[in-house]
Amino acid sequence: MKRHSPLAIALAFVLSPVWMAHAADDPPADPTLAHDQAKALSDTVKHNAKVVADAAKDGAKHVAVAAKQVAHEVAATSKEGAREVAATAKRGTARAKAAVNGDKTPSQPAKPADKPPSPGKTPSP
Repeated sequence: MKRHSPLAIALAFVLSPVWMAHAADDPPADPTLAHDQAKALSDTVKHNAKVVADAAKDGAKHVAVAAKQVAHEVAATSKEGAREVAATAKRGTARAKAAVNGDKTPSQPAKPADKPPSPGKTPSP
């Protein structure tokens, strides 16, 4: 598949009306020449339409690939979030069962702080 740059497409669209206007100003005396010019104009329009359609198809493929990547990232993030929710629910259920049975719930180990303690300050237990 031959791929055209956006500049080439824009140039073709800009110059096509100029050429068409020039061709319409002075109809040729020779009917064969008029037929050839009409055929050339028709071929140019068809080619430009094909180039635009190909560019749109290529753009749609790029959008589809990007959408697929985003969907996979969203699914992975959702799955990770669901695992965290399930783990939290499991811990809550264990604590609720222990409370119903009258057991003392074991304390969770302290999570490490995100920031190291400032110098001169001791972390609170």
